[in-house]
Amino acid sequence: MKLLPHFSSLVDTPDGGIQRLLARALEVERNPISEVLRGRVLGLVFLNPSLRTLSSFQAGMAQLGGSSFVLTPGQATWGWEIRDGAVMDGIAAEHVREAIPVLCQYADVLGVRAFAGGRSLEEDFAEPVLSAVRSHATKPILNLESAVDHPCQALADWKTLDDEQIPGKGGRFVLSWAYHPKPLPLAVAAAASTMAARRGMDLTVLRPEGYAFPPELAQRIRSEAKKSGGSYVETSDRRAAMDGAHVLYVKSWQSPAHYGDPTSEAALRAPLRDWCIDESWFRPARPTAIFMHCLPVRRNVKVRDEVLDGPRSRVIRQAGNRLHVQKAVLLETLGVR
Repeated sequence: MKLLPHFSSLVDTPDGGIQRLLARALEVERNPISEVLRGRVLGLVFLNPSLRTLSSFQAGMAQLGGSSFVLTPGQATWGWEIRDGAVMDGIAAEHVREAIPVLCQYADVLGVRAFAGGRSLEEDFAEPVLSAVRSHATKPILNLESAVDHPCQALADWKTLDDEQIPGKGGRFVLSWAYHPKPLPLAVAAAASTMAARRGMDLTVLRPEGYAFPPELAQRIRSEAKKSGGSYVETSDRRAAMDGAHVLYVKSWQSPAHYGDPTSEAALRAPLRDWCIDESWFRPARPTAIFMHCLPVRRNVKVRDEVLDGPRSRVIRQAGNRLHVQKAVLLETLGVR
């Protein structure tokens, strides 16, 4: 029996489903090689770059006995159009109305990565690419990072916290903004914070003024925290945020107040280079507090070498867990026991 027709977000996955995925991830971690997906094909569509997501899905499918193919629309294959009624006289030669039904004849499951457009917050929250793909799909669709979500990363992060025996209820999770030379999407920050709230943790979002989460995202996190018995606050007070923290998870995101306006956003972030994590950030935290980041990370811009290479860092474990949880997602969406 399939867990879900698609894997788009942890928000759409029931509590029992998440626990089933995590249990299955442990199974395949302990017994990684099998032939249960022999003859099955995974199609991977990357409209944006990838290292971990691409390689871990291909490796996972191979370890389960299946195969995969990779498409990069606009590079090795035709550029895609997603708008209904579009006059296709530009560079896009393929419409999702034809591309997705065709690919669904070749693959048993499709994974799609499409980052935020970064021009309109309202448009990105509508998930235009993922929504268009799902509306024309006849096979399961996996979200490999969309405009405002990254469920595969969030599930791997959840497993990492379990591996570290960090509690759900009573666990203190700090998601901190960090400096980056350019504005980045909200996807990972949204997924990680939603995961922590869903897990029942006390979540603090630490960010400079101007980088508060947009109301749509804040409401989603607040709702998940309420259901799970966790809590959610935002602050710019570093010491208060880190007091007693079990976890410091770091990510950068574009200012919602200046979304789609790179000039004003650049001016806002320019004086914030001191938002680079070093060991001093952990002084108010628990002695055993860990550091997490989804990777890739800009060394000595977002985080100092002393933290990234030190005993607190769990970034390699996080990346390794991508393989295990994604194999679980493949097995469950394909309904294979």
